[in-house]
Formats: sequence, C-alpha cells, structure tokens
Amino acid sequence: MRRARIHPLLAVSLIIAAVIGLPVANVFAHLFAGGTRATWAHLAATVLPDYLLNTVLLSLPVAVGVVIVGVATAWLTAMHDFPGRRLFEWSLILPMAMPAYVLAYVYTDFLQFAGPLQSALREFFQWRKGDYWFPEVRSLGGAAGMFICVLYPYVYLLTRTAFLERASGMLEVSRTLGCGPWRSFFRVSLPLARPAIVAGTSLALMETLADYGTVAYFGVPTFTTGIYRAWFSLGDRLAAAQLAATLLSCVMVLLLLERIWRGGARFNDTTGRHRRLVGHRLRGWRGGLAALVCVLPLSLGFLLPAALLLRLVFDDVERPAAEHFLLLARHSFLLAGLTALLAVVLAVLLAYGARLSRGRLAPALNRLVGLGYAVPGSVIAVGVLIPVTQLDHWLNHQWQSWFGSNPGLILTGGIAALVYAYLVRFLAVALQSIGGSLGKITANMDDAARGMGLTPTATLRRVHLPMLRGSVFTAALLVFVDVMKELPATLVMRPFDFDTLATQAYNLAADERLAEAASVSLGIVAVGLLPMIVLSRQIARSRR
Repeated sequence: MRRARIHPLLAVSLIIAAVIGLPVANVFAHLFAGGTRATWAHLAATVLPDYLLNTVLLSLPVAVGVVIVGVATAWLTAMHDFPGRRLFEWSLILPMAMPAYVLAYVYTDFLQFAGPLQSALREFFQWRKGDYWFPEVRSLGGAAGMFICVLYPYVYLLTRTAFLERASGMLEVSRTLGCGPWRSFFRVSLPLARPAIVAGTSLALMETLADYGTVAYFGVPTFTTGIYRAWFSLGDRLAAAQLAATLLSCVMVLLLLERIWRGGARFNDTTGRHRRLVGHRLRGWRGGLAALVCVLPLSLGFLLPAALLLRLVFDDVERPAAEHFLLLARHSFLLAGLTALLAVVLAVLLAYGARLSRGRLAPALNRLVGLGYAVPGSVIAVGVLIPVTQLDHWLNHQWQSWFGSNPGLILTGGIAALVYAYLVRFLAVALQSIGGSLGKITANMDDAARGMGLTPTATLRRVHLPMLRGSVFTAALLVFVDVMKELPATLVMRPFDFDTLATQAYNLAADERLAEAASVSLGIVAVGLLPMIVLSRQIARSRR
C-alpha cells in the first residue's frame, strides 16, 4: 500500500508553523515546571492580585470607550451625510498611527502642572496651587483615556464595514414598517453589526493587555510591567514565565469570550445589498453636532498630539545629534525591514501550503500561527528567550569543543532572537493579508497551470505571485510599521547597546526628558502614517 506523498512546500509550511508556535507552547509548559507551587504562592500573596485588578480596571473603561466612539463615528460616516463626512470617513483611522506610549508622553507634558495648559489657566484666572482641581493624567484613568484615543479605529473600521454591507435593503424594509432612524439603528443595524463590534473590541483589548510603555510610564502595575520587572529587576525567569502564562491565559479567555459573544453569527443581506446607499442628510445644528462627534476623537487621537510633538521638537534647544538619530533610525529600519521581508516569504509559504493541503492540519496550524498577534510582546519575549538562551549556551559549548574558541552568544547576542520574536508576534498580519488574497484566486487557475505542465512550485512563482504583488506589499508595510512601534519585546530582547526609536523614546520619557523624546516619537508616528494613508485610500473608495 503506497503512502500519500507530502509536497515539499506543504512540509515546509508545517515546519514553519511549528517553529512559530513554539514560544507560546513554551510559556504554557512553565505552568508545570519545577517550583511552580512555591512561585505561584509567592505571586498570589504579593503582586498577582494588584496585577489582575489593575488589568481588569483598565480593560473595562477601554472596552466601553472604544465601543461608544467607534460605533458612533461608524454610524455617522456610513449612514448619514453631513459637512465633512467624506473627510472623516478616512481620517478617523489616523490615530492608529500614534502609539499609545507616544500619546502618553505628549499628554503628560501638555497636562502636567508645569505644562502649557495648566500654566495658561493659572495665568488667565490668577489661580495658585491649591486653588483648583485638575485630573491627574498619570493614572489608571489617564492610561485608559490614551488607549481609547488610539484604539477606537479597530471598532470603527469593522463596524463601518458591517453597516455598509448590510445597510440599504434592511433599512428600507425597517422604515417601511414604521421604524425611524433611531429605532432602525437600535433594532436593525446595531444587532446585525454585533459580531463586528465584538471583534473590534477584542482587538482593542488585546492591544491594551499587550501594552507596556503606557502603563509603565504612568506607574500602573499590570501583567506586562510585572513580567519585565520579574525578568530584569529580580532576575526570576520562573516568575516571569508564570506571569506570562497567566497573561496568555487571559488573552485566550478573551478570544473564547469573543467567539461566545459572537455566537457563530452570520448575516446575509438578500434585499439588494449592492445597491447604492443614500445617506440620511443632516442639516443645521444636527450636521454640526455630527461633525463635532467625529472631529473630537480625531483631534484627541491624532491632530492635537501631532501638533504638540511638533511644538516640542521646535522648542527643544538640545535636540538629539543627527548621527545618533540616524543610528537609531538605522537600527529600527534594519529590524523592521528584515522582519517584513521574512514575514511575507513565510506567509506566502504558509498560505500556499494550506492551499495545497487536502486535510485540516495545515489550515489548523495557520490558525495557530494567527494567534501570535493576540499574544503580548512581553509574553513572546519570555517564550523565546528561555529556549533560545538554552540553545545559545549549547551552541557555545559545542563551538568551544570543536574549534577551541569562544564565539559568544550567537543568537541572543545579536538580532536573530529578536527578529524571531517579531515573526512570532506579527507573522499573523502578513498571513491574513496574503492568505485572504490567495483565497480569492480561483482553483481553475491551478488546474490550468498544471494542465500546461507546471509544478505547484512553478505555479506559485509564475501564476500566483504576480497576482499577489499588491497584497505582499501591503503585508510587508503593515509588518514594517508594527515592528517600528513594538516596545516590550524590543526592550527585553534587544542586544546590548542596540537601541531603536521606540526604546529611545521610552528611555528618554522615563528620565522625564520629554522634549528630547519628541523627536524620536515623531519619527515613529511619521512611519506609522504610511499604512494609514494606503488604508485611507481604500476606505475613501469603499462607498463607490
């Protein structure tokens, strides 16, 4: 009996998926490591309750805030016509280019006691210290506000798409049954958009759980700050792994709840889905109010922070030396470019391997790889460092026994381990973009290519890759920007004396050198604008 032969591309994709999933499996394995009970008892008696409570108290207002802002702006831009609507429908995603930790640095300088806002209020009203109350920005509530400002576009993008796809026919039916605009919204549009709202909120919450720079700068102890403290300050790898496993369990519970809340819901509009949607015209004060609702999150999440960054840059008389800034930019571009290149290559292999597979193993492994984006960078750093460090020491020992010299740490001493961590974290971004586009290519093209004598490898090279150029470029751009902004994994795993724009901005802000941090922060934001411009152009065409 002949065994079924596995195509080499499929075998390679299976190996890639296993290697990418290894760090997450390693974190879970430490739940059963030696000394677990003692470590758990110590964590539970000291820091774990505070980490858990602060994480919950941070996540709840973020969830409520992104839903309110995202749904409101999505409903207005998708279903209404008012002054500035065409501008807002694409510009409302611009806050995604602003990392939350950069927003924290900017607003701290703007809102602190010696900042320009309070100074202007004291001068105008002749107030002195103690004469007035002003909210403290460096607090748990302030951190939640930062996350809402930059994460609401997740809900906005998905919910607006849901409104546009299911709007025209169903709303016409609801209005013929006597429902006004508000009743149609609450009884038709909102329930149909529930899966999109839940998915967008889940993405925002996962980004909140993954953040380190904002909560560390604001002094809010969460799981990510605890992992970093256990690893560097206390030197306790087991405690860091235990905290990472706990945080990863929270992420898995969040993903499970998202599936339960969504309930496998699938909605299809059979009443004229592709007809042009005529937005409800808002005139007078209603139009002005709609424009105000849209301009507020855009201003707080992008326009005002960008203006404050520029002010800090031009006011700073001790700007970082051009040579040092170029070195930081070179490090960031090297890491981001190398990771983006490897990510698109691996994503093409994984997606094409799943296409060649006739079973369920390859698609299941691709879904496992896709979970990497939901795993915080600090968790991935722990999951990567522990096995890679052991492998590094083994390689060092073998090299000494073979050649009689000490090569140092080959993997963790350079950028190899850091790039590996980036791939575990962001390969899902490239896989989603390339896999979605590859799925739209009909199987008849594969059959035609093979009928002409092309092998699967030749079919990929000569047929699919030319058709996937746009998706490959988009995937590389998204991964590039995500790596530029990534902070926790870079802080934990970067080689000695190898700073990036993100780590330098964090270090300067931690030293309260906010004016100097503005220059490197502005560089991060400028790079983050690239995919937002591409995405904005797609959104501007979505109503056509």
